[in-house]
Amino acid sequence: MDTVTALTGVLFGERFGETHDPWRRLFATEPFRDDREPPPEESGQRAYRRLGHLNAGIPSAERLVTDVELLAGMHEWAAVVDCGLAVIAGIHYNLFLGSLLDHDPHESRSLREFVTLRRTGVFLCTELAHGNGAAQLETTAEFDAAANGFVLHTPHPGAQKYMPNTSLVGGPKSAVVAARLVVDGEDRGVFLFLTPLSDERGHLPGVRVSRLPGRMGAPVDHCLTSFDRVRLPRHALLESDRGRLVEGGFFTSAVDNPRRRFLGSIARVTTGKLCMSACSLGGTRMAMAIAIRYAHTRHTSGLSGGQVPLFAYRSHHARLLGALATTYAATLLHRTAVRRWAGCSAGDRAEAENLVGIAKGWVTWQAREVLTECRERCGAQGLFWLNGIAGYLTSNELAITAEGDNLPIWLKAAGRMILGQAPVPPPAPAAADLTDPRFLQHLLAGAEEIWDRRARTALERCADPDPLGRWNAASAPALQFVGAHAQRLAGDAMATAAERTPHAEAARLLRLLHRLFALPRISACAGDLVAAGRLPAELVGQLPVLLDATVAELAPHARVLTDAFAIPEELLHRFPLADPSHDAIIERLHDAQVAGDGGVTVGSRP
Repeated sequence: MDTVTALTGVLFGERFGETHDPWRRLFATEPFRDDREPPPEESGQRAYRRLGHLNAGIPSAERLVTDVELLAGMHEWAAVVDCGLAVIAGIHYNLFLGSLLDHDPHESRSLREFVTLRRTGVFLCTELAHGNGAAQLETTAEFDAAANGFVLHTPHPGAQKYMPNTSLVGGPKSAVVAARLVVDGEDRGVFLFLTPLSDERGHLPGVRVSRLPGRMGAPVDHCLTSFDRVRLPRHALLESDRGRLVEGGFFTSAVDNPRRRFLGSIARVTTGKLCMSACSLGGTRMAMAIAIRYAHTRHTSGLSGGQVPLFAYRSHHARLLGALATTYAATLLHRTAVRRWAGCSAGDRAEAENLVGIAKGWVTWQAREVLTECRERCGAQGLFWLNGIAGYLTSNELAITAEGDNLPIWLKAAGRMILGQAPVPPPAPAAADLTDPRFLQHLLAGAEEIWDRRARTALERCADPDPLGRWNAASAPALQFVGAHAQRLAGDAMATAAERTPHAEAARLLRLLHRLFALPRISACAGDLVAAGRLPAELVGQLPVLLDATVAELAPHARVLTDAFAIPEELLHRFPLADPSHDAIIERLHDAQVAGDGGVTVGSRP
């Protein structure tokens, strides 16, 4: 086995042939290779056409929905070719179909028109006045016993469903709508209701849809959606042990807490976090591959005359290699979170969900930094949409916000962690060796422990009787704690991968990447680590020296490390920057002018 193949196996896992390779092959085919930059409206239409091609290539939609690794893998590769496609596919398969499959089946509720894509599914939860406070949703579904059905209603403009893709683009659509179940005037909490929105002639009576203005990121048909006393049949309610209406409209539930009922009903949002961070990973790896290829083929002046590749300069390749180490770390942390969520039991579900949220925040925020670095290292060429990186950068902003904004997610995770029992730190390695992955992880764990202690101390010391005041006193160190926890977990994933890899050269490169990942983060908190007795003071001066030596050792292997991303050449060659011939860039810019994306001005002087 060669080094590239061994590294690919590390990055994508034992199920590569099952959960990733089919997608990378599918998305390299002709329907997904159109690399024009059409207007936003046409881009949205193209995303729905591509959804049809994707659906035709899926052997079983039900299996896709229920296999978290397969579903996340699809998002990684869909985002490489079309972020809009990845978004609407995630909504249709995960949030819509997944919600239907996670609840009781009903003989009157066939999935056939959805798995064949005769109707596209959407998910309507968030409201204009209730973003991250989704448990306070105000849309109502009142049970009408005489009609044996429900009346779905939006009581005021603030209760409009905010940003679902409910326009007529893409054909007929149905939704699962989060609404407050009202039975005999009593609020039973928020549940999901299957609601047809449109058919071939337009939106159905009582369904009001307004397109939202243009925004950054994927050109999806985001809208405001409201309901004016829309009648739904009895089987529209998605039922489970969390809530059922039995004979005579009597409500029963095995879950006493309405908030827990709601969170259980929208459990697919947790899988959605994995899907959104997968989209970030797909775009980030592609951007890294583009930037590193460009750095090897773009030449500039050498210090002794002549021309040298951009990559020859340490100031250029050190930044790219640092970003590459972060990309490996983010990928391996994501794999950890996916496996944990896929295999969790009822007993450890809360901890697994916490990990998913932490990983989503860390992966997407790190992706922003990596994508920005890639864009800058490609200079002005990185600004053009046709070169890919700018699109991945703006689309990543969508992932940062989708399925829960990163900051509230991390604050929720922080609360869970600092209000729980403090973890017992593992014993320190016998020797303080900065080239030993175990010692580096010991230092990253030390940074985590320091911020954990600071957050707990801030909470204990605050005398404010108001819970909000006490939380405000602790929130800043608590967020630092979550960040330190995430980077330690990412480092653990890298170190474990290197240790378990039987291929000697792949293991060596992974150890170097781990070192390159860990050293800057240790340097950033070296003073705290020395004060805590974790880092000997005499080693602080070695940190920048070892970092530079690690960069020098990794530099010759940059192409091998990005070739391990297994990106098909058909996809890379969509972007002129990844083409070894710079004539491609000139040709593509000229083609864009001919197509009307730019103009040619001929000046004259009297």
